[in-house]
Amino acid sequence: MKKILEILRSSLLAGICIGIAGFGYLAVGGIAGAVAFCCGLIAVVAYKLKLYTGTAGFIVKGELGTLMLVLLGNILGCLCMALLARVSPMPLQETAEKILSARLATGPWKAGLLAIGCGFLMTTAVTFARRGQWLPLLFCVPMFIFCGFPHCVADAFYYLTCSLSFWGEHLWSILLLYLCIVIGNFVGCNLYRLITFRTQPD
Repeated sequence: MKKILEILRSSLLAGICIGIAGFGYLAVGGIAGAVAFCCGLIAVVAYKLKLYTGTAGFIVKGELGTLMLVLLGNILGCLCMALLARVSPMPLQETAEKILSARLATGPWKAGLLAIGCGFLMTTAVTFARRGQWLPLLFCVPMFIFCGFPHCVADAFYYLTCSLSFWGEHLWSILLLYLCIVIGNFVGCNLYRLITFRTQPD
């Protein structure tokens, strides 16, 4: 039980970090917003927190349940920031709904395939950052945003920031979309294993 609570605490804080990054992206947008988003992943790695896309590429056999617990904590952390976004005087909700509308227009299967690119970039970024090499992270994070590769934790923040009426209109489509993105991120995070047959990055 103690281990579960520790994982939830760590993943909750990681979700808050990514939520703050997403908050900044919604507020600023463009290139500046994409670069500013890096602060979220920098905080996650620096504090050694549990983030789905920073964990999925490093799990070993039997840890899938732990990974799902990490995702749950990340989503709860994003929910905290989404509630904060609702009281902001900036039009964050409208911007978030534009992002979600674009995801829905892309469709779940295509979004899931695009999410593979994000997963690969995130495992690459975290691998180098853990070695004290932060430059790849500063390129990988804006890259997945520029390419439109969905990140399941960042997307959780955007989706939860959307209005309840928007959710009411698209509930099942959103859930299917999100599931495909989670799976796509997982595949991307482990792409190096599928191609090189390595259990961990060098």
